[in-house]
Amino acid sequence: MDIVANRTSRDLWEDLAARSATQTFLVFEDRDGCCVEYTYGAFARRIDQTANLLRDLGVAKGDMVAVHLGNSPELLMCAFGAVALGAVCVPLHHRATRSECAEILARTRPRVVVCEPAMLDLYGRAPGRIDVPHVVVARSPEPVCGVPHFETERDRRPDRLVNPPPLGADDPAMMVFTSGTTACPKGVLLTHANLVFSGIYVDWQASLGPSDRLATTMPACHVNFLLNGLMPVLTAGATLVAIEKFHPSTFWRRVREHRATVVQAIAMMVRTMLLQPEADGERDDRVREILYYLPISDEQKQRFEERFGGRILNSYGNSECLVGAITDPPTGERRWPSIGRAGLGYEARIAGPDGQELPPHGEGEIQIRGVPGRTLMKEYYKDPKATAALYDADGWMHTGDLGHVDADGWFYFHDRMSLLIKRSGENVSPAEIEAVLMSHPQIAEASVVGVPDPIHDQAVKAVVAIVPGAALTAEDIQRHCREQLADFKVPTVVELVDALPRTASFKVARTSLDTSRGDAGTSPPQ
Repeated sequence: MDIVANRTSRDLWEDLAARSATQTFLVFEDRDGCCVEYTYGAFARRIDQTANLLRDLGVAKGDMVAVHLGNSPELLMCAFGAVALGAVCVPLHHRATRSECAEILARTRPRVVVCEPAMLDLYGRAPGRIDVPHVVVARSPEPVCGVPHFETERDRRPDRLVNPPPLGADDPAMMVFTSGTTACPKGVLLTHANLVFSGIYVDWQASLGPSDRLATTMPACHVNFLLNGLMPVLTAGATLVAIEKFHPSTFWRRVREHRATVVQAIAMMVRTMLLQPEADGERDDRVREILYYLPISDEQKQRFEERFGGRILNSYGNSECLVGAITDPPTGERRWPSIGRAGLGYEARIAGPDGQELPPHGEGEIQIRGVPGRTLMKEYYKDPKATAALYDADGWMHTGDLGHVDADGWFYFHDRMSLLIKRSGENVSPAEIEAVLMSHPQIAEASVVGVPDPIHDQAVKAVVAIVPGAALTAEDIQRHCREQLADFKVPTVVELVDALPRTASFKVARTSLDTSRGDAGTSPPQ
């Protein structure tokens, strides 16, 4: 059964503008605490004005439109304005460097880039800049000489889309780039059907309805925001509470003030919030579900739920499968630390090295099966070889992640296959060591990687951020690990840092952790 049929995101907005015109769609709070609200009717008119502006700049069906903005209403106007024309929106992280932007834009060749004033010096036809046909500046308090001003030009356009081109659910709509934690980012091409299906799926997953208010601080260039936050709000006709910047000391107060019922969270948020002093009224909220996608310890989960209320809904997915394709169910039993069962529209299994399904409790690769362009991405953009390599002959998608499933169909995540450390013939799981490190009360964050070792192939390196004010040495950390781990798993290199480096999607940037530097107390190779 195809729940999307031929429905597009443009169809969705036309429906919302007609039946939910006075319902609040967006509450946006910027980094200074200033709020702006839009109804569905008002925002739909802004989308059509933006689409008409992009059309006047030459954007046509099949073209690319890059949006280099921080989380903002203008970003969403540009995204949906582009896809309403049949163009493909390419959101860039607002902190992306020139080289990162140049690499992505060289691959996508957009007709228009919409950016903030601080990014203007990246684009243009002058030497050293990224050459694009049209640059538009947005979120600028006043026009910039020689550059079209988004808000001014948008407001000059009709608030109904002029001559809308034909669109189908299988047409491309957006392109997001994988986080690049372990390899060069790939362009994940998403269709209109992908967008609509994602919304319907998360509505089921989180029991989301029109009266809900979903709060998020996720970056809008990532599927966590686009497919797991924004689209479910639209398909449910709910309200999106978008908070531009996460502050661990104030986030939960914002959640309470905005009357959020569903909240998106990741491990970094949970851990840093638990480090804050307790405040009066923390449980005086309306939150029933915390949509969650990364592992934390049993102790951290218990403390977080007891302190802030609500339930953590665990799930597992990636950009290629859009949503948490393996998930806790919306009602009934949950088996933490299980990542759940296969969700609606997906199949999941554990496969061995020979590609055959393993029996319960056997460790192997987590594999997911769905429908490309519907429940799975359409393809890696202009990379048919990588797209073909993602699937086996029977359509099972290789995730590169290790796990097992129990006899009742509950899945458990172990680690990424690509991250396993090869040490003297042993496979060492970084996730296992990270769990031990995080059990230490004075460790705030930790990540483990393999580094070259002339004798043992690889050495185990731990990069650790300790709780502010704590006095913890590398030797203390190694001693803690020796109490719980086999000797070959104990980190031989320990680096103490103020905070772990992160990618645009807030994941740990593992590719920047494999330098050989270690702090005093580093053990020699064993």
